[in-house]
Amino acid sequence: MAFERRISLITLGVEDIAEATAFYERLGWKKSSASQESVSFFGLNGIALGLFGRKALAEDAGLKDVPDDRPSFSGVTLAYNVGSESEVDEALAFAESCGARIVKPAEEVFWGGYSGYFADPDGHLWEVAFNPFSPLDENGHMILPD
Repeated sequence: MAFERRISLITLGVEDIAEATAFYERLGWKKSSASQESVSFFGLNGIALGLFGRKALAEDAGLKDVPDDRPSFSGVTLAYNVGSESEVDEALAFAESCGARIVKPAEEVFWGGYSGYFADPDGHLWEVAFNPFSPLDENGHMILPD
């Protein structure tokens, strides 16, 4: 067996599902009717994002001793790639107006692109990037060389 090259769902553990849901709705994302009080789902152009209680998510994964304090960096970032440097600046400003905290303002980066980072209300890091070496297709998906 081999895994197909895809991710179906990314679930973020959050402290307050209603607050987190409201933040992503302010970004302009529509909550799915499959959502319930204990979980919110958003369809994202071929992938889904879920918001689930942080402790409940850890318990579901079989983790028993999850500390209340969260590390400042989880080792994971999510990326939102756009088609130009100006779109990076616009997206970061919009995210901030929706309640995000800018962690790193946009700048030219060592790999030749332009990016910045924001944190959602639970501290999940999102990179907003323009990568001139990986164009986006008509659906906004990155095109990587084979």
